[in-house]
Amino acid sequence: MSNPTGDISILRERIGRHRREQSLPDHDELLQLLVEVNGVLTAEDRPMRPRDSGGMPGGVVFLDPSAVTVVLPDIHARPGLLWSALGHELDPERFPGTTVLEAVADGRAQIVCVGDYFHGEGRVRGRWREAFAEFSDGFRRHEAMDREMQESLAVVRILSLLKIALPRGIHLLKGNHENVANESAGGNQPFGKFAYEGAMVLDYIRLVYDDRVLAGLYYFEKNLPLLAVGRHFLISHAEPARLFTYEEILEYRSRGDVVYGMTWTDDEAADPDAVEQMIHHYLAPEVQAEAAYFGGHRPVSGRYNLRGRYVQIHNPSKYLLAVLPPDRPTDPTRDIVETGTPEDASDGKNS
Repeated sequence: MSNPTGDISILRERIGRHRREQSLPDHDELLQLLVEVNGVLTAEDRPMRPRDSGGMPGGVVFLDPSAVTVVLPDIHARPGLLWSALGHELDPERFPGTTVLEAVADGRAQIVCVGDYFHGEGRVRGRWREAFAEFSDGFRRHEAMDREMQESLAVVRILSLLKIALPRGIHLLKGNHENVANESAGGNQPFGKFAYEGAMVLDYIRLVYDDRVLAGLYYFEKNLPLLAVGRHFLISHAEPARLFTYEEILEYRSRGDVVYGMTWTDDEAADPDAVEQMIHHYLAPEVQAEAAYFGGHRPVSGRYNLRGRYVQIHNPSKYLLAVLPPDRPTDPTRDIVETGTPEDASDGKNS
């Protein structure tokens, strides 16, 4: 994989512009971007993402075993987290003066996002309260919801641009917040935490855009895989509820139980042997003894939470990423790094 420096400069400039976005995307521009990214997702390389029985890309992505893997935790409407991760400089001995984005562009690194791209969390708790009042009044005014959606859609735009430009180097997993239709089907559940986030986003998109944009977002979410398989690690949004076989995850589009069990599992709710069984099912025997399983979903207080082989890396108040080298076992104390001071705005009412 290669990409000229000029192209990467243009891509970086566009991402930087979206990171600072203070307005909603134009309808036609957003719709076209969704059409393009869905085209990329449905045409993923077969060896990398095998097809299901219906000929669609299945739920498993096989990562490049020779590349460094950069794992991003739950994003939750934080374009600044993406910007910080892309600009993070990798190991100066191996990659002198090279950022994550540059390493992905030249094929030496790959990014895996664990999901949850919409919905700001505790940092904007007060904004959700204000937006709920707007929602209750039929969105006759929607300034607070505008701010929420500016950030959420900025994340979608950045991820779409990356996937379109670098399809083999950017992998976007589905989380439980990827449910723009707020449906209770296919492994999805209606979402509400600080307000009725799922219903509010659905109504807002119908108000500000139209059903074509809604359909584009819906199919974007449906096209996201569930599991990334590295040489000596696995990655999914949540801890797997049980052992899900390759055949089950491959056919995830018709298996709501699989989607739910890979995206919604509460802490301590999984089969205690599930992670170990997944490692033995997907990874080669020679790496199983020191393999790890990475996920997010539920917040942790520090850089990570370790439960056996399961490494949980979602801290909503920090910019974290895991940098997993291809040639040695993962070491959370060394490989999970903080990339800077969070810049995504807090509403000051998150207590």
